[in-house]
This record gives sequence, C-alpha cells and structure tokens, in this order.
Amino acid sequence: MSVTDESPAAPDPGTDPAQAALHDRIAADSLTTRRDYLRIVATVSGGLAVGGLAVAGGVLHRHGDSDDPPAAKRVAAVLPPGESVAFRFPGEDDRAVAVRLTDGTLVGYSAVCTHLACGVLWRQDRGAEGELYCPCHEGVFDARTGEVTAGPPPRPLPRVLLIEEADGSVWAVATARSGESVKNAVCRQFADERPDMAARMGCPGANAKPAERSERT
Repeated sequence: MSVTDESPAAPDPGTDPAQAALHDRIAADSLTTRRDYLRIVATVSGGLAVGGLAVAGGVLHRHGDSDDPPAAKRVAAVLPPGESVAFRFPGEDDRAVAVRLTDGTLVGYSAVCTHLACGVLWRQDRGAEGELYCPCHEGVFDARTGEVTAGPPPRPLPRVLLIEEADGSVWAVATARSGESVKNAVCRQFADERPDMAARMGCPGANAKPAERSERT
C-alpha cells in the first residue's frame, strides 16, 4: 500500500451537501541482588506512575490536541474487510490505525493507549468484530466505537476521521479528541478555513460564505 501527499478526487456533486462537506475535509537479562531488584522495580513503577499522571493531567501530547486543520493524507490504496493499516496522522509523531470491519465499515483511531501511551494493536481474531488491544496493561477498546471495554484505560481512543474515494483509496482527513463528536471535531478544525462547510454542517456561529475553491488543500 502506498502513502502519498496527493489530494483525493473531489466528491460527487450529487451527494448530500452535509456529507459532501464532511467528505471534503473528512481515516538484558542480568543477575541482581534482592535489594537491586527492589530498587529497579521501585524506579520503574515510579516512572510509570509519573507518566500516568502526566497523561491524565494533559502534560504530554495527546492525539488530536491541535486545532489546526491537518492536511489530508492517503493511508492505503485499498483496505479490504478484516484488515488494518498503521500510519502517522496528523503529524509524524502521531501513531494511528485504520481498520475495515467485516461488514465494510471503515474506522480510524489513535494507536496510542489512553492509559500510559503504549502502542495499541489491532487483533482481528478477537470477538465478532476484532478489538484494539494495548499489551502493556491489558487495555481493550471496542473496534467500532473506540470505547474502553476492559483494563485500566480511562478514556476512549481519539478518532481519526477517514473517507474512501471512488478508486478505493482511504484518506485520513481530520482527528477527533477522545469522546468528541465528528461534527464538533470538524467544526473545531475547519470552521475558519471552510466557513461554507461549517455553515452546512450547522457549526455554532458559522456563516456561509462563497468558497474560494472546492478541492482539498
């Protein structure tokens, strides 16, 4: 699968305006004494605790924190049912995963666990629809919604908003913070840049203005 920085084709002009608006911006082992061992355990445990507090307190970067509109990115030439692809979005430091569920639904999420920022993996063989799994502390997220279903994660996975073009390519176009709706995410990131789209979607305070251009930037 190739990843490029090309812009995807414009949406079908016959589509619903709200859908078109979203589509337009919317995927060493060693021997130690008992004392040394306890000191190592205490150090590692303390580090994990500090990391957890930092994540919970918002000190560390969270996926989708920025209000700047991201550039659309092609993440897969095609994504068949039951398969996934890992990619970086909206920045090169942001790990993400796109999954095609068995019924064809396309979903995208941050691949960083909301517990202690470990990597989240897609496991297609678990449950009826697969699951998103964090191996560090057995965290489990629902593949369809990103909600926590098991383990210590305190919040759902932030979403990556995906669209599929007519040629089957999958594009990441925006992000949604943990628990944020698609509408609020799109309004937050694109209301200033695309007031016409914001007005069609009913974003608060949006006033429709003539769009200068219809293609993605």
